[in-house]
Amino acid sequence: MCGQYAEEKKAKDVLLLELAGLTDIADYFLLASGTSERHVRTISEHIEKSMKDGGIKPLFTEGYEEGRWVIIDYNDLIVHVFLEELRELYDLESLWIEAKQYRMEAQNK
Repeated sequence: MCGQYAEEKKAKDVLLLELAGLTDIADYFLLASGTSERHVRTISEHIEKSMKDGGIKPLFTEGYEEGRWVIIDYNDLIVHVFLEELRELYDLESLWIEAKQYRMEAQNK
């Protein structure tokens, strides 16, 4: 659902990493990119509001003020919404190279 909500706000390169069995941090990371700090905040706020509307609240959130890298922790799923250049810099995809990857396909393509 979080991936779909990110797509609804035109997030770029939405990717789900399956981390189960690789770490105790979480079972999944959802990665998404925004084109500006405002876009990162908009994507993140939409995900959080939509999940709350469905009765699911995050354990914590971090990074809204800066809007450069927002983390929303849903326990088994951690959502990371980055500015494009920060995502390239931190490169979580390479850090978790052994994780299964699932790309989100935009619904309106």
